[in-house]
Amino acid sequence: MSPRRSYDQYCSAARALDLVGDRWTLLIVRELLAGPRRYTDLHADLPGVSTDVLASRLKDMERDGLTSRRRLPPPGAAYVYELTPRGRELLPVLQALSRWGQAELGDRRPTDALRAHWFALPLLRALEGEGLVEVRLEEGDFHLYVGAEDGPVYGDGPAPAEPDARLVLDAETCAAVARGELGLGEAVRAGRVTVTGDGTLAKALREA
Repeated sequence: MSPRRSYDQYCSAARALDLVGDRWTLLIVRELLAGPRRYTDLHADLPGVSTDVLASRLKDMERDGLTSRRRLPPPGAAYVYELTPRGRELLPVLQALSRWGQAELGDRRPTDALRAHWFALPLLRALEGEGLVEVRLEEGDFHLYVGAEDGPVYGDGPAPAEPDARLVLDAETCAAVARGELGLGEAVRAGRVTVTGDGTLAKALREA
């Protein structure tokens, strides 16, 4: 394993970038916020990363205490990577970066890859309270753990239990929310988001 590169600056921002400033590292964190992931799943949801770079980044992140690797019990018997508590502390960093970058999002380019769960961070910013939310897009379903203090903050596929709210919308509306052009409550009032469910989150969105 190559030695960790450093800016050699006595500055907390520089020290942080020593750990997470390499290309792909924060996007790996974004994927692992969904909970334990197999290497093959990470590679599939990080289009453009080479196998060598992904393997190198995961080794560096494990060495630096951001991730850990464990073997699933049978019948899975596969290795998965997951964030450590230290790694999970990067959630507000990614939230702030996502908010800062919304002005750069613009319209989707023909070369842009898209995974439905990449809208998880902006939707989490737009939701207040606590509860399980299922989001349905043509590109796929995912779910959010709004207000979660530990464990996954989102996951692929339908909610694992009856959600407090279920949102049905299209990627264009999600993108408008992600760009800061449209509030979620505004989108609900405009009929661009269908909300079902009897939980507090669903009622708050319908009343927004």
